[in-house]
Amino acid sequence: MVSQRQRQRRAPMAEINVVPYIDVMLVLLVIFMITAPLLSQGVKVDLPEASAAPLDAKEKEPIVLTVDVEGRYYLNVGGDEKKAVEDDEIVRRVAIVLDRSPDTPVMVGADTHVNYGAVIQAMVLLQKAGAPSVGLKTDPSELEQK
Repeated sequence: MVSQRQRQRRAPMAEINVVPYIDVMLVLLVIFMITAPLLSQGVKVDLPEASAAPLDAKEKEPIVLTVDVEGRYYLNVGGDEKKAVEDDEIVRRVAIVLDRSPDTPVMVGADTHVNYGAVIQAMVLLQKAGAPSVGLKTDPSELEQK
């Protein structure tokens, strides 16, 4: 004879416990909120203002050679963007990128108070690396925004 306890079996539970998923989501949210401000990279330069059309967002990310006030060069490709790069290293890194993807835009971003000769030298280095054309990076003009 079968006992009464055995006849009253529980039906299997068909619910998903979402509490652990919510906990994981909240932890990830906190992590992203903390790390997002740390993701801004680059060298602080005071770019000149100009009325120019922005680059198309569909294009590839450009190679940017930044020149600071002291005339040091910083490259956003192949290493630490906040570490100054020597001339021959600039030519080598940019040439590698342009060999793989020749249609990558190449730009120079220079501080407003930098020596003009340093900007020209940056453009010469990029052309030595094989850049067919070099653009100049600017901030949008205040006159254009009004």
